[in-house]
Amino acid sequence: MAFDAERRQELREKFNEFAASRSPQTRAELIEAHLGLAEYLARRFANRGEPLDDLVQVAATGLIKAVDRFEPERGLEFSTYATHTIVGELKRHFRDKGWAVRVPRRMQELHLRLSTLVSTLNQNLGRSPTVAEIATAAGVSEEEVLEALEAGQAYRFTSLDAPVPGEEAGSLVTTLGDDDEQMTDVEHRVALSPLIQKLPPRQQKILHLRFFEGLTQSEIASRLEISQMHVSRLLARSLAVLREAAEED
Repeated sequence: MAFDAERRQELREKFNEFAASRSPQTRAELIEAHLGLAEYLARRFANRGEPLDDLVQVAATGLIKAVDRFEPERGLEFSTYATHTIVGELKRHFRDKGWAVRVPRRMQELHLRLSTLVSTLNQNLGRSPTVAEIATAAGVSEEEVLEALEAGQAYRFTSLDAPVPGEEAGSLVTTLGDDDEQMTDVEHRVALSPLIQKLPPRQQKILHLRFFEGLTQSEIASRLEISQMHVSRLLARSLAVLREAAEED
């Protein structure tokens, strides 16, 4: 986007005025005057999977930052300064959107820097660098290197509809496990375990056969060589004791 000489001079004066007064009205006029530049730069990043309206918004954010930070006394053309700022904002937008899981900006930047650094170390050393060597070259701790490398796993995600490697049919979603209904009982079993151990051995045995092995009262009676009625009474007594103890806890 280009302005004629007269318009450029007028905008330079407005920038000088804004630098001195920080007037909200002058700021709004400068932003509005350069919205065309923001839209032009946003269109350069179109067809990359992001809606153009979103890109224009991002570019406008970069333009606002450029207007606020511009120092006319340095003698630089605003369009040059603003282009660098707006493009930087757009690139950051795509970088952030590329992460499947939200990762702190510091870790994102370190991960991207390590990608280049590791490649350079590979060439210089003739082998894969150690974590300590990467940390020394990057000027960070080994823990930060490991954290950044792990964070890099969040940069891309695989669709659940993607085919399973090495198989002719089926997608990743077919490899996901189902809910284990017995898992819901684990917490209860852990809580009841010390209470059950306080019961007499025969009652413990009956509870185990009934609820862990799934035997019927008749089958338990046959195995213990007692009557089914006796099994029923002992079972009811055990459950009453456990219920009372659980309620007290």
